[in-house]
Amino acid sequence: MKKLIILLILLPNFGFSQAYKDKISIVQYSATFVKEKELSLSEFEKDYQTHIFYMGKDDKKFESDKIKYVPTIVVYHNGNEHFRIDGGIKLSLPENSKKLIRQKIEEIIESKF
Repeated sequence: MKKLIILLILLPNFGFSQAYKDKISIVQYSATFVKEKELSLSEFEKDYQTHIFYMGKDDKKFESDKIKYVPTIVVYHNGNEHFRIDGGIKLSLPENSKKLIRQKIEEIIESKF
């Protein structure tokens, strides 16, 4: 009985913990000290899931997703990492980041056919 109760408590948390990676998702990992360097993901919000996680608030996600630099943007497809771009030691994403994200999303969509 105790095992069943523990399972019922842990199972919903496990499912939700990876929900931000479902379908095609664009996730930005950031920190308050680089907020001005973040990329606006608003143009992707209509068609894809977008999320932003902050160092200090979402540390478990940073650790499990092996985030080393901020900002970092990761495109996930059905729970798997498809593309990653990070700010590196400059703490700044490349100028063409949105274009790269669009290209990678197109690759995902084309691979379905």
